[in-house]
Amino acid sequence: MTLFLEHDEIEQLTSKKRRSSQVSALNQMGIQHLVRPDGSVAVLRAHVETIFGHGQNPNRRKTVPDFSCLQ
Repeated sequence: MTLFLEHDEIEQLTSKKRRSSQVSALNQMGIQHLVRPDGSVAVLRAHVETIFGHGQNPNRRKTVPDFSCLQ
């Protein structure tokens, strides 16, 4: 797996083929990205996975602090 999304993955994520439209869609979705000197769009895979909650276990119990000692 690569550090950045591939061009076809960015197309799939944004539903756009033109780079300028992809940038607009990424801005609207709040996804951080950079435009490279050649005009291509760079999106960190880890950022997208974090936004979409990839790798999080929905069944994992959340820890709750025990405040009973503060009484």
